[in-house]
Amino acid sequence: MKRLVVLAPNWLGDAIMALPAIADVRRAAPEVSITIAARRVIAPLFALVPAVDHTVVLPPPPTLGNVAGWRALGAELADNQFDTALLLPNSMHAALVASRARIPERWGYRAGWRGALLTRAVPRTFGLHQVEYYQRLVQALGFPNGPIEPSVAVPPAAREEAACVLKKAGWDGRLPLVALAPGAAYGGAKRWPPPSFAGVVAALAADGVRCVMIGSGADAATGEEVLNALGRRDNPPPLTNLIGRTDLATLAGVLSHARALVTNDSGAMHLGAAVGVSVTAVFGPTDETATRPLGDAHRVLLNPVWCRPCMLRECPIDHRCMRGIGVAAVVDAARRTL
Repeated sequence: MKRLVVLAPNWLGDAIMALPAIADVRRAAPEVSITIAARRVIAPLFALVPAVDHTVVLPPPPTLGNVAGWRALGAELADNQFDTALLLPNSMHAALVASRARIPERWGYRAGWRGALLTRAVPRTFGLHQVEYYQRLVQALGFPNGPIEPSVAVPPAAREEAACVLKKAGWDGRLPLVALAPGAAYGGAKRWPPPSFAGVVAALAADGVRCVMIGSGADAATGEEVLNALGRRDNPPPLTNLIGRTDLATLAGVLSHARALVTNDSGAMHLGAAVGVSVTAVFGPTDETATRPLGDAHRVLLNPVWCRPCMLRECPIDHRCMRGIGVAAVVDAARRTL
């Protein structure tokens, strides 16, 4: 193996949880050129990962009737002379991309009906944390496992850019900073109620802490709900809103300035933990044993009702798994991480 391409997971959180497995490969094969093939929104993450040499942006999967798109599948990888592909997603699409790119060695979990497209198909394992799931794959392929906690390196330029953005938005550079990530992809069931996040802002402001909201543009409506719950027209507590105003590198820089992060189960949760921020995570419909942030610095809060973890996008009843987690408990956990 001289030129390896790793097909990255499709979601930010999953991509971050795959970093220890990628580090295992780099540690065992320091002379190999490692390229990551990822979706456009995920690819910038790997500029923060020293183990990665190059990044290739993959287009989204073609729609069923897009004949030209299916014919071009794998074209982005075909001319790079890769001899090996490591498939981290379990999808048939990932296997087709590597196969159509004519990469001789194609390694991954045997999932669905794609086993015939792989040259080394590893039987799947279940009941693991997602980090362990990826590490189990590379271990089965001959790469010994190392540290289990994901880590990224925030460049000095990203820290400086983040400090400029924060100061322009009202941070004086001296008050302790706590980041809030009130959004979450996949559905509303994963989101702790915005008024509860507003309660955290108010309580931490009384401690002399400034809060900053982070997230992608898709989280803008949720951020507005937090601001509305604060009653921003009536002298609101200090809160900076950076939702949709940072790229991924700058977001990592913002998190590197924070003392703590209060978040739902989201990509921001995993990025914060990988940057080295102490995380207070609120879990509802998702399984904390599979996706919680790893490490002793973090706190996970949940309401152990009978219906969780249901893994549903939207709650069909009263969202009791999230509404049953009180503001006081989250504030207390956040203070402990501070």
